[in-house]
Amino acid sequence: MAFFYGLLVLTLASCALARPTATVLTGAFTCVDAADFSLCQNQWGTASGVGSQNSTLLSASGDSISWSTVYTWENSPNNVKTYANVQQNVGMGVQLSNLASVPTSWQWKYISKSDGLRADVSYDIWTGVPPTGTAASANSSFEIMIWLSGLGGIQPVGSQTVTNVSIAGFDWNVWKGPNANWETISFVSADGDITDFRVDLKDFFDYLSAEQGVASSQFLQVIQTGTEAFEGNASLSIDHFSVAVNPKK
Repeated sequence: MAFFYGLLVLTLASCALARPTATVLTGAFTCVDAADFSLCQNQWGTASGVGSQNSTLLSASGDSISWSTVYTWENSPNNVKTYANVQQNVGMGVQLSNLASVPTSWQWKYISKSDGLRADVSYDIWTGVPPTGTAASANSSFEIMIWLSGLGGIQPVGSQTVTNVSIAGFDWNVWKGPNANWETISFVSADGDITDFRVDLKDFFDYLSAEQGVASSQFLQVIQTGTEAFEGNASLSIDHFSVAVNPKK
C-alpha cells in the first residue's frame, strides 16, 4: 500500500511538472517564442491613448498556438493603440506563384467586451520583392489584412473598392489604399464576426494576383494574426490558431 501511495504521489508530481505554464507578457514590445510562433504585445500606438494591456501564452506546439489578451484603452478612438499578435516564423520566403496551399484555422471569442468597443480581429500578412523582410519595413510592398471582426464602426486604410466578393466560402468587402511605402488591401467580413475560420489563404493570394494587381512574383514575408485595439475594454481568447505554408514540390 505504501509503495502504491508513493507511486501515486510521484505520478501526480510528474503530471504537475508536465503541465504547461502560462507566460504573461506585460511590456509594451515584449515577445516570447513558442513552437513555430512569436507572441508579441506590439503596443506601437499607445502615445495616442491611455490604458494598459497584457497578453498570455497558453500553449503552443508545432504550427498551432493558443493565447489571450486583456486590454483597456481610452482617447483617440480612430487610432490603433496596439496589435497584440502571433507571428508565424516558419515557411516564409515563398513566392506567391509557388504556393501549393496555406491552410489556416482560427477559433476565437470575446470573454468580455465593453459597450462600443472599437477593435478588429485580423490577419496581417506582408509581401515584398525580396524573400525576407519584417512587417511594415522598407522591404514591404503589400500589407494584406483579413478582418474576421471589426467593431465600433472602425474602418481599414483607404476606401472600399469591392463589395461582397466571395472568397474561401465567405463574403468580403475589399478596401485599398496607400500606407507609408506599401499598399494596404483589406478584406472585411460582410458576414459579421467569423469566430470559426478554416480556409486556405491561397484563395486570397490567387484573388489578389488576378484582381488587385499583386504580382505573383511577390514573396510571402510575414503572417501575423491578432487584434488591433482602438478604444474600449476587452478580454479576447484565441482558443486555437494554426497556419502552414506549403510550397509546390
